[in-house]
Amino acid sequence: MRLLEAEQFLVGSAQELAEIPGVEQFEVFRQVSTKTDYDYGFSMVFADQTAYDAYNVHPVHTAYVAERWVKEVSRFQEIDFRLFE
Repeated sequence: MRLLEAEQFLVGSAQELAEIPGVEQFEVFRQVSTKTDYDYGFSMVFADQTAYDAYNVHPVHTAYVAERWVKEVSRFQEIDFRLFE
């Protein structure tokens, strides 16, 4: 994916996914370290597990994954955290 395509993908993803109910904070990051092979990252904050679960099955999210993510992202690392209590 070229730089312009990547930027368009990132902006479009942010616009689409941040609007899903339950997403309290959506951020897009550019990698600055040479210690990883990944160039970009998304970060989302959810109030609780219920909000996260609802996001995962939301029609906008499932359509995004099927129509954009699997077609445009060649590799990724997913990390799903909750606050350590």
